[in-house]
Amino acid sequence: MRVLGPAALDVLVARLRAAGCVFAEEEAALLVDEAAHPDALEAMTVRRVGGEPLETVLGWVAFCRRRVGVGPGVFVPRRRTELLARTAVDLARAAGRDGRSPVVVELCCGVGAVAAVMAQDVPGALVHAADVDPVAVAWAARNLGRAGHAHVGDLFGALPAALRGRVDVLVANAPYVPTAAVATMPVESRAHEPLVAVDGGADGLDVQRRLLAGAPAWVRPGGCVVVETSLDQSPRTAAACPPGWTTRVLRDDDVDGTAVVATRPA
Repeated sequence: MRVLGPAALDVLVARLRAAGCVFAEEEAALLVDEAAHPDALEAMTVRRVGGEPLETVLGWVAFCRRRVGVGPGVFVPRRRTELLARTAVDLARAAGRDGRSPVVVELCCGVGAVAAVMAQDVPGALVHAADVDPVAVAWAARNLGRAGHAHVGDLFGALPAALRGRVDVLVANAPYVPTAAVATMPVESRAHEPLVAVDGGADGLDVQRRLLAGAPAWVRPGGCVVVETSLDQSPRTAAACPPGWTTRVLRDDDVDGTAVVATRPA
């Protein structure tokens, strides 16, 4: 539905603004554009006014200049994670310069936003994504289509054994919010996104440590691990990387993104 009269549009904007939507005009335009008919617009508006994230109401999130599918009950990819995706793409392209197909894995993949970007931007890459949440993995499978494989399970336990020792780029936006800080997150996130996607334990690094400890069995010599973290936590994330691996911290202030890259010696 692409046409709504000025009076009706004003009412829609007022409803969104009253519900606390800061960018009510922009959200109204997106809802109108996405709705197929007036009843669909009303249903979507009720969901948004009720506090559901705009992205899951629309059914997509803008990520790396494309639309990634999302739905109710999943973690919505943030713009800060675009740093993770861009870095993983660059590393995967470098790994494939010898003519072979790079093997790339996204763990804690959620809806598979990073894996989908890698599948599209690194032609020929062998892409796998995995998450403990089956709802998220169903979306990841949809976003990847035939360009990759999505698996349900806990970290490396979800992956095919044939990938052991073959991974060129292992990328993860593992949960890194300290448990005590979860309560300070926006209500929209706490009420509508799974806790397992954000709660990283007492200091926020429980899942990161497990992932980094398991990386040597799966990442090939010369391969890399890329992990999203916060600027404050980045020194501890780097310190948790496998001994002997070189580490570097990347920062993009434009998207408020921070990532640690750990490279296994060749």
